Amino acid sequence: MCLSPVNEAAVKVLTEFGTSEWENSVEEFREEFGVLASRLERVRNQDKLPVLLPDGTYLELSQGQHNVIQKAIIEEFLPRHAPGSEVLYLGDTSKKILIRKDEKIKELGLPGIEHDLLPDVIAYNEVNNWLLFIEAVYSSNPISKLRHLNLEEFTKNCKPSPVFVSAFLNRQAFREWCLEISWETEVWLVESPDHLIHFDGSKFFGSYRERR
Repeated sequence: MCLSPVNEAAVKVLTEFGTSEWENSVEEFREEFGVLASRLERVRNQDKLPVLLPDGTYLELSQGQHNVIQKAIIEEFLPRHAPGSEVLYLGDTSKKILIRKDEKIKELGLPGIEHDLLPDVIAYNEVNNWLLFIEAVYSSNPISKLRHLNLEEFTKNCKPSPVFVSAFLNRQAFREWCLEISWETEVWLVESPDHLIHFDGSKFFGSYRERR
């Protein structure tokens, strides 16, 4: 049977256990192949998606397109469109809750976050007094008409003004769900981070020349 270089070196270490050469063999193995735990840790870390929160906190999401959108929401959307926001809730596709600030959520007038309709990211912007509900849309669940109505009911006692956002990777992904998007909500595209699509009727109607 042909052994790999790692296995051959490991066999050498094992056969020399209890002899005067064992410590030297262990050291040589570590130098050549690295400590196994460290190597495995690096492999595990390759499956993580690093995310830097607005307050400087570092987190890791599991890999996947859905979490790529969530990462962009945290690192690109919030600094551009709601700078200074505090992330109150952040989930992960692996079903883990990475951030959950229950006390702050209740302080702002929400009954809690045990709710099937809640989107992936909840953030509070104190400057504008907004509570942002942002859904990372990859394969389902944009802020549809029915979902919007349910979220409005859920936030009826909320002290800040709720803002509902559906986030997509690009226009092609958005096009698949365009007919589902509710009025009086926002759409954001990862590929065009400086812009928003307003499903808001006359609220933003007017000439852009007047705003320049």
